Amino acid sequence: MADNVVLSMRDISKTFPGVKALQHVDFTLRKGEIHALMGENGAGKSTLIKVLTGVHDFESGEIRMEGKAEPIINKSPQDAQANGISTVYQEVNLCPNLTVAENLFIGREPRKMGFIDWKTMNKKSTELLNELGIDVEATETLENVSLAKQQMIAIARAVDMQCKVLILDEPTSSLDDDEVAKLFKLMNRLKAEGVGIIFVTHFLEQVYEVCDRITVLRNGELVGEYPVKELPRVMLVAKMMGKDFDDLADIKSAHGELKEFIPVIEANGIGHKGTIKPFDFTVNKGEVVGLTGLLGSGRSELVRAIYGADKADSGTLKVNGKEAKIKAPIDAMKLGMAYLPEDRKKDGIIADLSVRENIIIALQAKRGMFRPMSRKEMDEAADKYIEMLQVKTASRETPIKSLSGGNQQKVIIGRWLLTNPDYLILDEPTRGIDIGTKTEIQKLVLDLADQGMAVTFISSEVEEMLRTCSRMAVLRDGKKVGEISGNELTQEGIMKAIAGGEE
Repeated sequence: MADNVVLSMRDISKTFPGVKALQHVDFTLRKGEIHALMGENGAGKSTLIKVLTGVHDFESGEIRMEGKAEPIINKSPQDAQANGISTVYQEVNLCPNLTVAENLFIGREPRKMGFIDWKTMNKKSTELLNELGIDVEATETLENVSLAKQQMIAIARAVDMQCKVLILDEPTSSLDDDEVAKLFKLMNRLKAEGVGIIFVTHFLEQVYEVCDRITVLRNGELVGEYPVKELPRVMLVAKMMGKDFDDLADIKSAHGELKEFIPVIEANGIGHKGTIKPFDFTVNKGEVVGLTGLLGSGRSELVRAIYGADKADSGTLKVNGKEAKIKAPIDAMKLGMAYLPEDRKKDGIIADLSVRENIIIALQAKRGMFRPMSRKEMDEAADKYIEMLQVKTASRETPIKSLSGGNQQKVIIGRWLLTNPDYLILDEPTRGIDIGTKTEIQKLVLDLADQGMAVTFISSEVEEMLRTCSRMAVLRDGKKVGEISGNELTQEGIMKAIAGGEE
């Protein structure tokens, strides 16, 4: 190993059933550097970290640590810790009912005559907290301490256990700007002491503020490693999102331009503390408006605030020209909104129910328990959307869990179309489905817009957005930072808008 390399991972491959999660990935971490690990959802970042820390095994490759003659294989996070690798996750894995000192020394408490030496433990904790500039009392119960300080305490514990490699997995996603600044101060302090830090994040601003190098993964493969100074933001965005156009026909040209602008949704200053900063957003009748930005930029959070899945705590919303109060999703449904969420396994399909039951459930909820649908209505509705969306299923009574991902997705789209909405929100409607079905769904979206439906479309694939959207709102770090339309609606225009900042 080179003199200043503290960790090297070479030719790492990992397969899950049907998925090549990592394919021959290399990663190098040097002493005293903060190294960003970047990539969109499914790029392989989490898998690489889990392979390193012994949560997952791996099929090929080797991991070497400075000072070890042989390659290491961590069988568990405890093995990783013994080898000098510590991880602090976004969800802090500490014990809220114990004191700060107990959390710092859990499992390695100083003892005197067989009993825990509280005095020594509190004294050592105070010294460690002071040394790292963490403003908290050692005797304070952890649950009374802010989330940001809990992150720092988790880091202090890792440092005290002599870690050489510190992995910070999305540590800033729940922190405000001041707390982030304090965390960066602590990270820079550890960097100066020679600790190698792997920083997993999706915040571009933060990467350029605090990191020395960036490794980019995409679809389980290494795109490259770059010094931050040599990688402009637009280039980073392009590398993360990929510039692989698939050669599908331009499906948008057959659809007409809007002749008049009739607002269906008008959001003014709507926000949700901690997820999305207040924004203005309008969607007109017959318009497909895209939301673009990297993962974690606030795309889903923006539509959740409109739909009432996260109750907005600021601003006003007009639906079809009338001011609306939306406290919960059922209010939104009754106002003619429909929302296809990003996570169809968690928020979408009800796995044990049939295709028919999955299609009719939203309309039944909208009508209420006192107006049940007849069996004939249910069957007709199910058959209509199975045929219209070409859902491949043995029958309407087939359990939805036995359908492919693409067909499950079509069933959920059918569910929402059955409610006859004025406004349809589609969050990653084509993720994980084959290219033919993707095109069908994109064409359907444009057909619905032609019939007067207002649509908001979210996708991580830039080319898909270009094919379906007439206008795009750009989000970055939880904030709506602009809109693009017309001649700016190109791959390059979108990349520049997402990247922001300096070229």
